[in-house]
Amino acid sequence: MADIDDQRFFESINDKPNRNGVAIETSLTLQVPGSISNDQDGHTCLEITQDKTRDNNDSSIENAMWENIDKVKLKLRRFYQTNETLIWRLIYLVSAMGYLAYIIYACIYDMEEALVMLIITCIVASSLFYIIIRNNFGKNIYQGCCLPLWTKIEQYWIYIVWPLRILLVGVIAATLYFLTKDNPSQLISLAGLAVLVLISLLLSRHPRHVNWNPVIWGIAIQFALGLFILRTKVGFYLFNFMGDFTKTFMGYVSAGCIFVFGDTYEDHFFAFVVLPVIIYFCSVVAVLYYLGIMQALITKITWLMQHSIKTTAPESMNAAGNIIVGLSEAFFLIGPYIKKMTKSEIMAIMCCGLATMSGDSIGVYSTFGIDTVHLLAALVMSSPAALAIAKLLYPETEESQLADAKDLVLPKSEERNVIEAATVGASQAIPAVLNIIANIIAFVALLALINGVLAYTGGLVGFPELSVELIFSYLFMPIAYMMGVEWDDCGKVAELLGIKTFINEFVAYERLGELITNREAGTGATISVRSEVIATYALCGFDNFGSVGMQLGTLCTIVPERKRDFSGLAVRALIGGTLACYVTACTAGLLYVSETTSSPSNTTMSSFSI
Repeated sequence: MADIDDQRFFESINDKPNRNGVAIETSLTLQVPGSISNDQDGHTCLEITQDKTRDNNDSSIENAMWENIDKVKLKLRRFYQTNETLIWRLIYLVSAMGYLAYIIYACIYDMEEALVMLIITCIVASSLFYIIIRNNFGKNIYQGCCLPLWTKIEQYWIYIVWPLRILLVGVIAATLYFLTKDNPSQLISLAGLAVLVLISLLLSRHPRHVNWNPVIWGIAIQFALGLFILRTKVGFYLFNFMGDFTKTFMGYVSAGCIFVFGDTYEDHFFAFVVLPVIIYFCSVVAVLYYLGIMQALITKITWLMQHSIKTTAPESMNAAGNIIVGLSEAFFLIGPYIKKMTKSEIMAIMCCGLATMSGDSIGVYSTFGIDTVHLLAALVMSSPAALAIAKLLYPETEESQLADAKDLVLPKSEERNVIEAATVGASQAIPAVLNIIANIIAFVALLALINGVLAYTGGLVGFPELSVELIFSYLFMPIAYMMGVEWDDCGKVAELLGIKTFINEFVAYERLGELITNREAGTGATISVRSEVIATYALCGFDNFGSVGMQLGTLCTIVPERKRDFSGLAVRALIGGTLACYVTACTAGLLYVSETTSSPSNTTMSSFSI
């Protein structure tokens, strides 16, 4: 037997006959491991062999390696499971110490630039501290302190309530005196607020059943918020900071617009500047929902509203949601519970939806030149006013099945990661954007058509300037004056109010932006700063016929079996939303001091400021 060198294989085929029957010998050479030999007949045979020893050694080494790796992984897993809490605490501690060192160095390096980060850090740290205290000591604190105190208050409430009411009336009277002693014209706004409440009472479905607690507390909370924002330095600077932050935050949408539409995207302002803000904001909100931040924020606002205004859980949650999310999205927060709600509760959620705006509107209207501080203030002030007016227009005559906030649970995000949440949020904004485009085109075109008809018919009798705006300027002038608008500007503000109600707030704010631009440029029609501020509050709501249609479509989709209830309350809800916005504007007119009547060093706060 001869060994094959270099893994060569020689195969011989013997006695293979050809066509003529003559045997020939053919050979084929291949490279395989083995050896050759001759059998008993003299034929060449191949013996293929394998190096089994080497293969077995390699396999044993590989198996041993993987066994060792598995053992190490198992030990690490057991160590992690045994010390999981300690490990994560160390990670949190190291991360917190590293971030603390970073924020301290940032403040030392440039305090002015690091102020935003410092404020955000303080808010987050306070929230985490509250969560830790609540989770570890909350039950003991409640049972040991809060519950006994509340029991004592309830026991002696009959002796506390009347002195408290007298004290509250005295404080309000003194506050109003100091607020208006230098500007008695502001009392017009107070009278307007009283007239609007009286109108709501006259239009009430069940005036005998009006519960004045939510009405009084709703207006009082709105007044307190306005006082904090407009007449204190802390409140003004806080909302001014929030306004600047909002502008910066919304300004990042320009990066996406430039990438998609090019550097000249601002040439088509409404389509490529205004509407992309909605897509951007919806995407951010979806991410916050995925992280659980939005649910926590809405839950806390719900708790505050329920325990202050004494509204039921779904009413409070919807009102809280309307401050952040859109008209339709707020209904989905309480979607599973709408079926069980009373008519008064349905009226409240419809009224709140029409009297408030979503957070993305702040970024949209700021592009028109509207002051972001007043937009934010109107956003938070309108919710308690809407609940108060709703409880006047349709008092509760039934017993709510969802009185406690514990009965409501906000749904968790179904997305699997942040990227999917951002994508879904942007996709969900597309129908809203398309709806806005369709409504703007339709209503502006219809307005032009109606104006054309009015101009033609008016021209036949020598009055070609007749228009919808002119008619509105006369119809809404008394309301504008009651809000505290200067008489010379009442016609222009009344025109904006009519456009908002019968067309939409987008067009109204755009017209207001034109008036502001004209004042700054010193050309064309314009209004004073005080009238601009009051108009900003009055226009901050979705109370128009187009939004009513959107509201009905959403509610009927969620609970189709209550379609008749929704339709029957639609007009009353529109009236309530409109009155709530006007109440907010009256509060702003009562509290706001314009530049011409305040000290030179403070253009928004009088000597009452602290």
